[in-house]
Amino acid sequence: MNKKVITTCLAACSIVAGLSLIPISGIMAEDNGRPELTLNGGSKGPIPFKHQLHQTVVKDCAVCHKDFGKKSGSLDEAKKTGALRPKQVMTQTCIACHKAKKRTGEKSGPTSCSGCHS
Repeated sequence: MNKKVITTCLAACSIVAGLSLIPISGIMAEDNGRPELTLNGGSKGPIPFKHQLHQTVVKDCAVCHKDFGKKSGSLDEAKKTGALRPKQVMTQTCIACHKAKKRTGEKSGPTSCSGCHS
C-alpha cells in the first residue's frame, strides 16, 4: 500500500475514535421531561401542570428544581423523606413566582390554592 492511503486510513480512524469520546448528551437535546405532568395534590386531588409552558417562561430549571431533582417522582420522594414539607414548593416557589409576575403586570399562573385545585 502506498503511504498516502495508509495516512488517510489512520486519519479517518483517528477522527472516528475521537468522535466516540464525545458524550452523546452533548449532541442530543436535553431531556426536559414531559410537556404536561400531573402532580400529587394531596387530599385536594391531582394538579395538572403545564411543564413545557413553565420551561418556556422560566427558562432556568434551577428556579423550580432547586429543592428537588428532575427525575419523575422526585418531588413526592422529597416530601416522603422529609426533605420538603407538604405545600413548601407550591407556596414558596409556585405561588410566590406567580404573585411576583402579577405585581409587575405580567401574565401569571394561579395565585391561590383553588387556582390549581379546581
